[in-house]
Amino acid sequence: MTDLRIRAAGAADLPALLALYRHLHPADPAPPPAQTATAWQAMLAMPGLTIFLGERAGEAVASCTLVQVPNLTRGTRPYAFIENVVTHADHRRQGIGRAVLAAALAAAWAAGCYKVMLLTGSQRDSTFRFYEGAGFRRGEKTGLIARPPG
Repeated sequence: MTDLRIRAAGAADLPALLALYRHLHPADPAPPPAQTATAWQAMLAMPGLTIFLGERAGEAVASCTLVQVPNLTRGTRPYAFIENVVTHADHRRQGIGRAVLAAALAAAWAAGCYKVMLLTGSQRDSTFRFYEGAGFRRGEKTGLIARPPG
């Protein structure tokens, strides 16, 4: 995987990320461009939010979002969330997703985070094994989800 480059996504990476996200939620309709641009600008401006982008030959092939949250407990050490983990379908099972997660975890540990959490909607054992191979443990805590009414 010497040809893999992992970096923080920047303003010019929006089209590549949107194409990559089609591999995460293929059935989701594309949001209006103005709405996407507004959300992207807000994400780029948000302290503690980094989108890690894995590239091969200049093509976006994997990504995850790390959000670090300041904290008043645990000696004021921050905690973090990882969301939107995706690898392009043509590049799966090559260690790329795991490498992108490793970069995000390294950034969280370097920032002093005392834990990093992620949720998955998948019930497949292969998904759990993937995350465990990347350093996560299942069963340590229980995740709960609230959704807006209606």
